[in-house]
Amino acid sequence: MYEFLQYQVRDAMTADPIVISPKAKLREVEELFETHDFNGVPVVDERWRLLGILTKFDVLKAFSLDPQAIAPRYDAIMEQVIETVMTRDPVSVSPKLPLSRLLQKLVEMRTKSLPVVENDRLVGIISREDVLKALRRATIKHETPAHEGSRP
Repeated sequence: MYEFLQYQVRDAMTADPIVISPKAKLREVEELFETHDFNGVPVVDERWRLLGILTKFDVLKAFSLDPQAIAPRYDAIMEQVIETVMTRDPVSVSPKLPLSRLLQKLVEMRTKSLPVVENDRLVGIISREDVLKALRRATIKHETPAHEGSRP
């Protein structure tokens, strides 16, 4: 377990993640969600600067209506550009952040993943699953095998 305390976000993150443009349509991100089972996708500009994040929850919000509104058709909503519903200025982390601190942040925020930013550029994404794998990896490396055939 001590080894885990030495890990940083860069040791467990997914580098160069799939991203989407703020001008893409909701239907395009819906395909990403279905194909990759993502919960969210970073929204970046052409220089990979993080502009926001679009989650399944953001897509659901696009369908929420006020009581006076006439319900728009599904296809019309899915033609909206991402920047109209994305979460702007999302919390991000540095690749140098210790994984133990990231773990605490994920628990406190109750979030599934966070973008990783270095020098104002998206360099990765780190998820709960990535942290769990790192914990497992750190533990497995230091487990001692039980002696076969030993008696109590």
